[in-house]
Amino acid sequence: MSSAPPPATATQNVVLDTSALSSSSSASVWDRISKWVSENKAIVYTIAGVAVVVTSAGVVYYLSDSSTKPAAPSGEKRKSKKERRKEKKRAEEEKKAEKAASAQDESAKKKAEEPSEELPEVDEATVGNLDEETRKAYAAKLKAAGNKAYGSKDYNKAIDLYGKAILCKPDPVFYSNRAACYNALSEWEKVVEDTSAAISMDSGYVKALNRRAIAYEHLGKFSEALLDFTASCIIDSFSNDTSRLSLERLLKKVAEKKGKEIVEAKGKKLPNATFVSNYLQSFRPKPVPAGLEESAELNEDTGKGLLRKGYLALSKKTGDGYEEAARAFEKALELGDLGEYEADALNMRATFTYLQGNAPAALADLNKSLELQPSLVQSYVKRASLHLELGNKDAAQDDFELAITHNKDDPDIYYHRAQLHFILGEFAEAAKDYQKSIDLDRSFIYSHIQLGVTQYKLGSVASAMATFRRSEKNFEDVPDVYNYFGELLLDQQKFQEAIEKFDKAMEMEKNSKPMGINVLPLINKALAVFQWKQNFEEAENLCQKALIIDPECDIAVGTMAQLLLQQGKVSQALNYFERAAELARTEAEVVNAISYAEATRTQLEVQEKYPQLAARLQSMGAGFGGGPGL
Repeated sequence: MSSAPPPATATQNVVLDTSALSSSSSASVWDRISKWVSENKAIVYTIAGVAVVVTSAGVVYYLSDSSTKPAAPSGEKRKSKKERRKEKKRAEEEKKAEKAASAQDESAKKKAEEPSEELPEVDEATVGNLDEETRKAYAAKLKAAGNKAYGSKDYNKAIDLYGKAILCKPDPVFYSNRAACYNALSEWEKVVEDTSAAISMDSGYVKALNRRAIAYEHLGKFSEALLDFTASCIIDSFSNDTSRLSLERLLKKVAEKKGKEIVEAKGKKLPNATFVSNYLQSFRPKPVPAGLEESAELNEDTGKGLLRKGYLALSKKTGDGYEEAARAFEKALELGDLGEYEADALNMRATFTYLQGNAPAALADLNKSLELQPSLVQSYVKRASLHLELGNKDAAQDDFELAITHNKDDPDIYYHRAQLHFILGEFAEAAKDYQKSIDLDRSFIYSHIQLGVTQYKLGSVASAMATFRRSEKNFEDVPDVYNYFGELLLDQQKFQEAIEKFDKAMEMEKNSKPMGINVLPLINKALAVFQWKQNFEEAENLCQKALIIDPECDIAVGTMAQLLLQQGKVSQALNYFERAAELARTEAEVVNAISYAEATRTQLEVQEKYPQLAARLQSMGAGFGGGPGL
């Protein structure tokens, strides 16, 4: 639904900057969001040309590219029709000349490779009697004849001829060519056999690696296929589009298969308490709906009694409390007899259904909630955020407008619409809405925090710092003020000041929330220590401390994975990426985490199986251990 109340934390960037995971999104998409991402450190990846941003509350936004090609410079002199005709004629003549030359070259090449009418007859019994030069000559003739048969799609004949050529002279090209014939016949086991022979002779034979990868994929051996595609990409420095796109496609295929299995296995499960708290506190707190006061009639055998229980459980602000609330809202709707409170119950069930990763079901509940009570503004706001997550920006805008028609003075509307503008990089519009939210209710700290961050994004550093200093004075007992002020200081490389803010935020968290501490200041401090002093050990210790306090903190897990990759501790990083997949909320996020895990696992296998490629990978800095967040 809505983005997190404060800006996404700096430590949330767990992106692998690797060609194996990049896609063909045009530069304009990245121009629009990459600077925001680099400073706010959200998780970013791409699917089919769509940039995907995951905020600190785990909310996914899809930003499609709507750019057009740039026009020609206006000052360029327009050529006359006569000049254009001449150029066109000259181009056509050059094309004809190139085509003729190419045809001549091809003819000469075919003539050189044309086998004699009588092909040498060899077998295992007779080949041993031939001298080396004769074997070499025979092999060339047989290979040329094999190529001709392959070109004529006479694959069985080509297989026989390449086999005889191999008898005369075992050569990786002959094996690879015969593998191509088996590939055409879909004899995948034989493709693997011949390409493996070719690779044993030439470990850098890209064509053989790609052919074997395709065969492995057909045989359902996806890990082996990933290994070969990865090795191929490393050899070509990720410059071969065919190999790179095949790797991306297979990574996505493997991740989607495993992701579906993970989502089905874990069923309905809420994310960690920090995540849930961040989401819930993005809305101004509201009392239990009037009429649900405690009484003997409101016991847990009634829908209204369970609805009341759900609202009260939210106040605990712990993982157990949130689980209790989710069950109570679900059960309340099952029992029914909610009367005027049914729309509220649907709103709250939608909230927890969304947090469990089921956006379509949450959307259905919100639609029904608004049918029952069209004036329920919070349902419009949550539905708007869901529309945005599902890629429908226009529907999101419409819902915000509908909410305003019902209550133009509800500050939550403007706060969450500002979040939409912020995510889309529309910072001037975001600043206006954050200020409107503040004007309607100055007591909501997150409007002030986000305004400060937005001013910073607009380049008004002095204004941003002034906003945070005022917030420190007016909300001196709120840890989030110091945490996100620290982030802005960290961005300016004021490391000592930033760490002081993170320390203060953490101390306040311990004093104010002993049952459920927000560990984001710890993780931010880990990033600051790393950036300032390159102190991996202390940064890791801080992340480990965060995981002791909140074992299911996905941000801490992702940061640990990245720190380990930076140090080349690939096997340890792999464990954390796998853990990230377990903690992910939606199927899309699970797939994203598994993609990183599989890419990391494959790198580890490449280093073990092809040690000569490990050095090349390190020299390229191909992402594994080089993400922009650290």
